[in-house]
Amino acid sequence: MKITKLFIIRFLLFGGTIVSLFFVPWLLVRAWIMPLPDSIQEVLDEGINYGLDGMIVYVDQGGNPPEFYAAGWKDRDEKLPADPHSLFKIASINKLYDAVSITKLVGRGQLSLDGTVADYFPELVDQIAYADEITLRMLIGHRSGIPNYTDTPDYWTRPSTNYEEALDLIKDVPPLFKPDEDYAYCNTNYLLLGKLIEKTTGKNTFGFFRENILNPLNLKNTYASVNDVNLDDVMGGYHKGYQPNLKANDQGMLATAEDVGIFLRALNDGSIFEDDEQEIYASIYEFNHSGWVLGYQSFAEYHADIDTVVILFNNTTDNDLLLWNLSEILNGRILKILKNRS
Repeated sequence: MKITKLFIIRFLLFGGTIVSLFFVPWLLVRAWIMPLPDSIQEVLDEGINYGLDGMIVYVDQGGNPPEFYAAGWKDRDEKLPADPHSLFKIASINKLYDAVSITKLVGRGQLSLDGTVADYFPELVDQIAYADEITLRMLIGHRSGIPNYTDTPDYWTRPSTNYEEALDLIKDVPPLFKPDEDYAYCNTNYLLLGKLIEKTTGKNTFGFFRENILNPLNLKNTYASVNDVNLDDVMGGYHKGYQPNLKANDQGMLATAEDVGIFLRALNDGSIFEDDEQEIYASIYEFNHSGWVLGYQSFAEYHADIDTVVILFNNTTDNDLLLWNLSEILNGRILKILKNRS
């Protein structure tokens, strides 16, 4: 579900019945129509008032020192205030790191964008439809047609814990479409890409990230798992209707907003790349990303017109994605403030 201004206007103008008014996302309408505040901190405070437990924002506006903002709780039960330097689960933002890594391996001649799933995973030929037609480029660009393992019914009540379990969820499942005939965002694609990095380099995926992305950028606050960090450094995560803190759940990579921001600038200005890698990357994947896992929503955006990186984290999710759409509205308000400032 994605709420837009046009949707809200049309709904209010043409909704038609009293009954339909009960289904208007009034929280989003209010967040959208409220006068723009003067500061980013006030936007975060609005988010807390609308029901988010905690928020972090990092801003790197070219030529200026980085800015850090926080509101709400780092730990709701312990009443610990949000800390802008906390570790946070970045979820699908890690696809940017995967895509950069694949780019580097292609640039070095170790992989080919035209290589197929059958070429790189011959063991899956009989279990993934069109394995001999799905190319590396299609996997990266979400055009493979392979089913998304996280769309398995009730997946988030009992998520997979490793590559094999996740892959088992989609083996022999009919494809969504023939390769390259459509687009469907797919975590299975990146599950395979992560495994391919390991098969190609002999290192675990995060080890390759560390050598080729993190160390060159001097990023020391990015980690593979909650098992690698002190949990006291991790921002708590909460899901509406579910009381416990979710921070101990192993849900992939963690980083500070600053580490993600430094990486995102290097991705967009090309300083993370060598030789023709930037051109390769631009042909296969996007330069901004967002992420969602239970208890954590993350947004990493670079705005070229004002040369500004904005990282927004909030630690509250819900079943109907109302809070996701709220976060997008808050992101837009922050951007307006930054443009006004510029």
